[in-house]
Amino acid sequence: MKKPELLVTPTSVTHITALIDAGADAFVIGEQRYALRLAGEFKREDVKKAIELAHAAGKKVYVSMNAIFHNEKVDELEEYVVFLKEAGADRIIFGDPAVLMAVRAVAPDMPLHWNTEMTVTNWYTCNYWGKRGAVRALAAREISLDEIVEMKENAEVEIEVQVHGMTCMFQSKRSLLGNYFEYQGKALEVENRKEQKSMFLHDKERENKYPIYEDENGTHIMSPNDMCMIDELQELIEANIDSLKIEGVLQTPEYIVEITKLYREAIDVCVEDMDRYDDMKTELYEKVKAIQPENRELDTGFFFKESVY
Repeated sequence: MKKPELLVTPTSVTHITALIDAGADAFVIGEQRYALRLAGEFKREDVKKAIELAHAAGKKVYVSMNAIFHNEKVDELEEYVVFLKEAGADRIIFGDPAVLMAVRAVAPDMPLHWNTEMTVTNWYTCNYWGKRGAVRALAAREISLDEIVEMKENAEVEIEVQVHGMTCMFQSKRSLLGNYFEYQGKALEVENRKEQKSMFLHDKERENKYPIYEDENGTHIMSPNDMCMIDELQELIEANIDSLKIEGVLQTPEYIVEITKLYREAIDVCVEDMDRYDDMKTELYEKVKAIQPENRELDTGFFFKESVY
């Protein structure tokens, strides 16, 4: 049984050292001009430093270019890909075929990860992009564990699965969603809308608060709960899932470090001694729960339930 990669999302260059010590195997970084929903902004010098730090410790760095690009940015893509190649990035994450075309033109040997967050729902799609240069696909957050296992059994590329953190429920290039709801007088209203941090859509009927993440790519409404699979890793590991991701967007650096430590322990024990993992998984879950922000409940996402559209 192979040990899956533990993939995390650092908030800064300095954060990477702590995450290496916590047991992370690889990192997702990038800058919002080219990427969506980053835990932290990494300008070009930061990208170089991050890669140097990670490689010195034998870790990998994947740079996200998963934005949806309009015409005004496509001419920049090849130059940015060249920069990433020269900086030593291990892989590039993409969702827009424009990135694939840019990589083919200037860095054809650069491995690619196909990540649209929601459209990787079957192994045919994985293999379609695999034949076009992708070496990995990130499974959609809205599919079940059984579907993920079937995907891995048939995919010709690596499969990555998010196991912890919030997920994106809605994205718009515009920042006018709050205006719409306020104008319509709906139950959903925007709290702290004039501030850049701590913005929520508040659903009073269900007592849910949906964090709003805004970046250069528009408005992103996030899930009211955090996914947590630390006590449900056995089937994912038995299925030989290649990478397990901790999503750190809108979390503190300290929280991400502690969560990484706990998942490092969980993965190591699960691979080495499944019975011991079974004995301690409840304790691991309770440790996560103990550091969880009060306003963020834990759940298992869609792993054990069907999506309702």
